[in-house]
Amino acid sequence: MTITQLEYVVAVATYKSFVAAAEKCFVTQPTLSMQIQKLEDELGVKIFDRNKHPIAVTDMGNIIVDQAQIALAECERIHELIQRQQKTLSGTFRFAAIPTVAPNILPFLLDNYAKAFPSMKLQVKELETHQIITALRNNEIDAALLSTPLEEQGIKEYPLFYEPFVGYFSDGEAALKKRMITPDDIALDRIWLLNEGHCMRNQIINLCSDQIQKLQAERPYRYESSNVETLRRMVEKNGGMAVLPELATLEFGEDQMERIRYFETPEPVREISLVTSIHFVKDSVLQSLMDEILKLVPEKMRVQKKNRKVLRIQSAKL
Repeated sequence: MTITQLEYVVAVATYKSFVAAAEKCFVTQPTLSMQIQKLEDELGVKIFDRNKHPIAVTDMGNIIVDQAQIALAECERIHELIQRQQKTLSGTFRFAAIPTVAPNILPFLLDNYAKAFPSMKLQVKELETHQIITALRNNEIDAALLSTPLEEQGIKEYPLFYEPFVGYFSDGEAALKKRMITPDDIALDRIWLLNEGHCMRNQIINLCSDQIQKLQAERPYRYESSNVETLRRMVEKNGGMAVLPELATLEFGEDQMERIRYFETPEPVREISLVTSIHFVKDSVLQSLMDEILKLVPEKMRVQKKNRKVLRIQSAKL
């Protein structure tokens, strides 16, 4: 039994295909199939039912796959222990962030991290929440930054900060006459939303009303954006309002800041966390990412005051 054979087994179990698994492992399909067959012969059991399409894992195979994932994680832990002992970080780390967080964190994080840890190479991409969950389970990424809680089996969450939502209004909106607002001040028929697939869209709908879709249908036209910056521009050019994450407003000009209204207590917030699979072992790298991300976040978000009342908006499962 070899580490390579275990990697092949986990890959086939993940992708339910010998061809796809071979591509992910950068080997030919015959080579991968032969190694798995040798392992099955050595163990005297069938790990995969090749007569089913897609390929199915046998009952005994499921036990072997689970143990193989543990074994591979423990092998990876050896490298982690060495780096921790030598107090150095090196290698490649595959990282993702959701689109409503990425623009406010990644442009600053990448440069800062490269300077602090020159031997580490971050491979970063933007993914929506459901894509991140799949990528973590398929071992396509090591960690991700997104809104939690997910409550997904097999995934660990490391909360970093709580980001408030704010209202952003066009000139003439009644809410601008108030110093602070409540969810009742949100004009459901004039709110601009992100499109389907964004967890922030679901959080805003949960905050406002389940009637929001019906009311918006009466608008002369409807536009759903794929990013927060477009929501801002829609408000400024076409009127109405949007609910924005506070980090997206930190570089606003004076005129734009006059259009922002904060919510009364309890203010709506979203929990932002780093997440990994349960088999993740690169703790030193994860801690370094946490430290660098938190340097970019205002203190009030990082530290939860004991008596501070907040309304945490749940991320709807996608």
